[in-house]
Amino acid sequence: MDAAIAAALVAAVAESPLTGPGAGGFLLARLPGADPVLLDFFVAVPGLGPRGRALDPADLESFTVPFGGADQVFHIGPASVAVPGMLPGLGEASRRLGRLPLTDLVAPAAALARDGVVLAREQAHLHRILAEMLTNTPGAAAVYAPRGTVRGQGERLVFPDLANTLEAFGRDGPGLLATGPAATALLDGLGPSGLVTAEDLAAYRVEERVPVRLTFRDVTVLTNPPPASGGVLVAAALHDLDRRPRPASETDFYLGVARAGRRANALRSPGFASEVGSEGFLERFWAAIASAQRHRRPTGTTHVSAIDPDGGMASLSSSNGSGSGVVVPGLGFLLNNMLGEEDLNPAGCGALPPGARMTSMMAPTLLLKDGAPFAAVGSAGSNRLRSAILQTVAAMVDTGAGARAAVHRPRVHPEGGEGIDVEGGVPPAAVEALAGDGFELRVWDELNLFFGGVAAAALGPYGLEAAGDPRRGGGAAGITDDGRVVAL
Repeated sequence: MDAAIAAALVAAVAESPLTGPGAGGFLLARLPGADPVLLDFFVAVPGLGPRGRALDPADLESFTVPFGGADQVFHIGPASVAVPGMLPGLGEASRRLGRLPLTDLVAPAAALARDGVVLAREQAHLHRILAEMLTNTPGAAAVYAPRGTVRGQGERLVFPDLANTLEAFGRDGPGLLATGPAATALLDGLGPSGLVTAEDLAAYRVEERVPVRLTFRDVTVLTNPPPASGGVLVAAALHDLDRRPRPASETDFYLGVARAGRRANALRSPGFASEVGSEGFLERFWAAIASAQRHRRPTGTTHVSAIDPDGGMASLSSSNGSGSGVVVPGLGFLLNNMLGEEDLNPAGCGALPPGARMTSMMAPTLLLKDGAPFAAVGSAGSNRLRSAILQTVAAMVDTGAGARAAVHRPRVHPEGGEGIDVEGGVPPAAVEALAGDGFELRVWDELNLFFGGVAAAALGPYGLEAAGDPRRGGGAAGITDDGRVVAL
């Protein structure tokens, strides 16, 4: 647990556009001999208190992210910011599940923020495609483009204000942004266009939920429950795969995951996102899956996974969305843009009531075999993270792939109707079979961060193993009993 929290805090520096104190997230953890725990600290809809007001979509600004094979429009600005839950969530996780003091867990991230991050190729690429957002306000431009343009590969990016904020979090705990000077600074930094109120910050609470549980082959899968939507859609796709034989070839593998993803997508009715948190939703959802099978026709985020030999497991996903472009002077972190994320607001931006916990595609997942830890898995990637998790789990369970092979495997992503994105490296025979199955293909030349960013930690036949996604410059390390760090 301590490893997951410390790594998530370091990610707030190393991948600061994608996560940090201004984000929200989920933690699925299982300590040795204990029941699994799901902590929901995703963002909430603002607008509580006498000065609260609803979002006017006209107040949102927009920018386009060029992924290379596809462009995606995001809505940003102060009006896009929802109530962040990252610090309350990590603080609660440390209090309930950790061993080390919060000050110790914060120290590596604060030191990195103060010393600076030398941007690797993948980080520099991320900053480049997000440049319009990262320079949208003077506060953001001062951090990410101090010389007028965003930093490139090999350049150092320092976060002195973020270092101070992280150290204050270590001292003061999860209430840092609830009241007091930091809360006041956040509200002042949003200005008159921001919707977050003092009442929103003071009222925010971490929620404990019961994970979704299902069996895939001989493995127990635990994942994120409603009101998040990603976990139940991953579960639906795995449930569909489980009804069919294990794949006998690469072509069978890709056809299977593509068809399962397509059938899970079909369960996203127009009211899905607004209904997912309602009472009795899971019962209705599983009934809809059964009905669909009976009448079937032919047819930004950051993740950290941790596992230890004692049986401890943690899967922690967090997200700023695409980022709002707002960095509060003196606090040093980017705020989320979840009110402007169209995937999370299918009824229209501004339709959810104040205080409501927003839905999310994030799906931190744990796998158990015969009741013992098998793997902790999760992914970044907006809508694509569901496909990434599905294929990583299927590769580990159905093909016996280790963490590295499963994470590095090329992916496909079905997205609405018959369209499917096919990553570079998918075998030609599988591409041909997908086309023959009625999919409308968009074929990419190489691996791309469009297809998610998986982090997987597993207890394999030869002990601990792990992998971070090469699409995001991900990494993996083991820590020995005497404190040595070993690259995996």
